[in-house]
Amino acid sequence: MNTDLLKRLCETPGVPGHEHRVRDLITAEIDGLFDHVETDPMGSLICRRDATVEGAPKIMLLCHMDEIGFLVSHIDDKGFLWLQPVGGFDPRNLFSRRVLICTDEGDLKGVMNPGGKPIHISSPEERKKVPAVGEFFVDTGLGKATAEKVKIGDMVVMDEPFLEMGERFVSKALDNRVACWLGIEAIRQLGDKGRGAEIHVVFTTQEEVGLRGARTAAYKVRPDIGIGVDTTLACDTPGVPEKDRTTVLGNGFGLHVRDTSFISDRGLVSDIEKLAKERGIPCQRTMLAAGGQDGAAAQQAAAGARAVGVVVGTRYIHTVTEMIDRTDLEAARDILSAYLEGFDA
Repeated sequence: MNTDLLKRLCETPGVPGHEHRVRDLITAEIDGLFDHVETDPMGSLICRRDATVEGAPKIMLLCHMDEIGFLVSHIDDKGFLWLQPVGGFDPRNLFSRRVLICTDEGDLKGVMNPGGKPIHISSPEERKKVPAVGEFFVDTGLGKATAEKVKIGDMVVMDEPFLEMGERFVSKALDNRVACWLGIEAIRQLGDKGRGAEIHVVFTTQEEVGLRGARTAAYKVRPDIGIGVDTTLACDTPGVPEKDRTTVLGNGFGLHVRDTSFISDRGLVSDIEKLAKERGIPCQRTMLAAGGQDGAAAQQAAAGARAVGVVVGTRYIHTVTEMIDRTDLEAARDILSAYLEGFDA
């Protein structure tokens, strides 16, 4: 397994609208894997493998590049940075975090904390309060000189390393660098098979703020079949009722049936599940009560497409401790490759 690629993808900063570093990494990695590569006006990387037969169906894999993060919205007269979120954060996960401020001139280290008193001088009632996301600020340690280095609109990401823990990977941004890894490695594993279909692997932008890059890219490609590749919840942890766990780590890739953005095509769900059983690839059906993913954009593009989701269960999602199982990631790669192989010329 190409763990080094996953590590590099996760540790590369890229929030909605600022995915350029991730796109550059992917562009270098996919050299020779596709017949045509272009970047669209939204910044999505559209990669095409041509078919060798006339009238071949168009299959589109949608893999978003962005991670949740922040943009600098204000620099006060003391040099503290105030932020606007791009993506959904639970403020309980933001206390005392190390962050990276990415500027045109280079990256700066910083620490994130909420405004207010430390434990030594706060009352019991004050310590119970959970600050809103907008109450957190970043301290670069540079004081007033911060304003000479940072501009409004610079991106801020969590600054945490990628870890291997047994058969588990832990990192910020596994949502959705997992999909970027899968979009590359599934095609690499496919080799020169699957030429009976025109395959588009699109590394999309701004998913975390509304599937924006996927919508424009899907309208351009106009796929017959769209596969949204993403993470999903794995709430197989203490404190969560069994009915809400969504997936279980180690039980295989997730075959995504429904969320609030789309309902997967029944035939595709059946076909992929049958193929997984035939190939001995572990699989679990998944549904989300809330949330969405890029498969919805493919389904609704132009005159519409059949669509489904292939996902990887992730514990502690939208935190710096996102966790996936190696075997689930391998299963997702294997089913994508096997499905595309079925379109051999």
